Amino acid sequence: MKLTALALAAALTLGAMPAMAASDDPITDLYWYQTTANEMETQNILWSQYNKELQVLTNCIDGLVTVDNYGKLEPSLAESWETPDNGKTWIFNIREGAKWVDVNFEEKADVTAYDFLTGMEWILNFHKNASNNTSMPIELIEGASEYYEYTKELSQEEAYALTYENEKFAELVGVKAEDAYTLVYTCLGEAPFFPTVATYNCLYPAAQGLIDELGVEGFRACNNENMWYNGAYVLSEYIQGSEKVLTKNPKWWDTESTRFETVTVKMVESLDSAYQLYETGEIDYVQLTESNLNMIYNSEGHQFHDYLVEARPTKYSYQFQFNYGKLNEDGTRDDNWCNAIANEAFRKCFYYGLELGDYYKRTNSINPYKCYNNVFTMQGLVYYSDGSEYSAHVLEKMGEPPYDNQTMHRYNKEKFEELKAQAIEELTAEGVTFPVHALYFYQASSQTAHDTADVLKQCFSDSFGDDFIVLDLGTYIQSFPQEVRNAKLHSFDIRGWGADYGDPQNFLGQETIHNDNAFYATAYCNVADLQNEETIKTFEEFTDMVNAANAITGDMDARYDAYAEAEAFMLEHALVVPVYFNISWQLTRINDYSKKNAVFGIQNEKYVNWETSASGYTTEEYEAFAAEYEAGK
Repeated sequence: MKLTALALAAALTLGAMPAMAASDDPITDLYWYQTTANEMETQNILWSQYNKELQVLTNCIDGLVTVDNYGKLEPSLAESWETPDNGKTWIFNIREGAKWVDVNFEEKADVTAYDFLTGMEWILNFHKNASNNTSMPIELIEGASEYYEYTKELSQEEAYALTYENEKFAELVGVKAEDAYTLVYTCLGEAPFFPTVATYNCLYPAAQGLIDELGVEGFRACNNENMWYNGAYVLSEYIQGSEKVLTKNPKWWDTESTRFETVTVKMVESLDSAYQLYETGEIDYVQLTESNLNMIYNSEGHQFHDYLVEARPTKYSYQFQFNYGKLNEDGTRDDNWCNAIANEAFRKCFYYGLELGDYYKRTNSINPYKCYNNVFTMQGLVYYSDGSEYSAHVLEKMGEPPYDNQTMHRYNKEKFEELKAQAIEELTAEGVTFPVHALYFYQASSQTAHDTADVLKQCFSDSFGDDFIVLDLGTYIQSFPQEVRNAKLHSFDIRGWGADYGDPQNFLGQETIHNDNAFYATAYCNVADLQNEETIKTFEEFTDMVNAANAITGDMDARYDAYAEAEAFMLEHALVVPVYFNISWQLTRINDYSKKNAVFGIQNEKYVNWETSASGYTTEEYEAFAAEYEAGK
């Protein structure tokens, strides 16, 4: 039964909440949610660079490779792959029988190796896909950069007319189809991690027949009703801002898999709204807010008390992404902020002076310092040959201790006061006035986002003092990129990066200077607008270190160590400042340990082979799942 909003409000007011289902049977029709701040802005998987879209589209379109629940690579549209020369050349053997279908499950075409050439041409064609998802191919695949630059010089009409069969693509780009089911990539150098790149949508296929049918601009703006699918589900219904329905694709190649008949994703304004839907049995999982978690945790008689589950960490590492080119609303440069953030002592105040314990409680009020993050690259991305984890080496190079889940190690009030005095002296001489105002935006309709922003503002006040840095809060209606980011109005944003593939290059490359394809540096940090020569040189030195690490291909330990040096340099100069890991608490009818789980790629939210229980899982059951999972590693 689905309650109307009015009936739901009445039920909650009267305390007439329905009991949880009594069945341990698996769920056949899954009900999920997204917040409206995470509504899709595109349904084209080659265009998207955001999890809010990819977590849906990964269920609609398959790539070459996927992962299992331990993050181990598994076949998808490629049945197998191999390299004859230590990773410079990669051969993927495409499975026969996979189909493209439309939203009504009508077969449109076979999936072949040529579809991956079509997808790559689209990605690298500047006029078709701008710079979206180009960084990985350009950094890894022979001739990709040259082809991208070639298309930039063409007129839009000339570029639109190109397919992978054009002479320049065939001549320049290191991706070929030996036949309909043999796909070959040639890398710039040895890239032993290249198959992990195939878990990300930069190497995904596109059907030329669909592009011919819709036209270039029509394909770029494709929607659920006119796109083609080759994945586990089709997006059978889409009501913007309300809900989307995924329906099992009967023509999917993986006939041995377990899938839901339908997955309904409801759009909610906030996590509080989602919690109400979980209470009434209308969704099967909810991430808990601080207030809801505390209410349940502190009430032993609460119906959900024994069902509290600490979630597994997401694959994202979150940071302060500073805007070095902030503009005022009238389009003029915000000199006070831009000059301040270009000062290293000022930036380091964010690193050493901002105590975020109360902010972490918004995510995990029981174990808040589990969320403390002091690195840029997500934990568990890669390991040295001796089994040691990469980010631990970064901490070591910075002279920082390992995480203890008890405190925020880098917070140092004495060091902060020294840096504050230094920043005020240096910046006052440049004409900067204090307090410096930092502008942070959140979605206006989300009460959860509003409350979290208020806590962050208080953290600024408590840590910095209102005479130094004051956090001002702004709101956007629906789209942060369209309403805020593109206008360069933010002083900083808190952004999480999850690896597209299994190598530190994918994290660090997003922050390099003089690189159109560095996502954060161009889209959020606006480093091209820097006017401080010293900070420009610091970014350039960091970029040189990253490029030097990129060039190391034979010795992976040496490669990782070079990246760790570069990352430590970036953090020591506070070019970006780490903020948190997302480790929340939840109520769920899903065994997360059965889900795909990797710190790279887009597959983790693919609704395939999930273990479920209609009655929900208890804390005790989850502890057993965790123990069994660890034993199976």
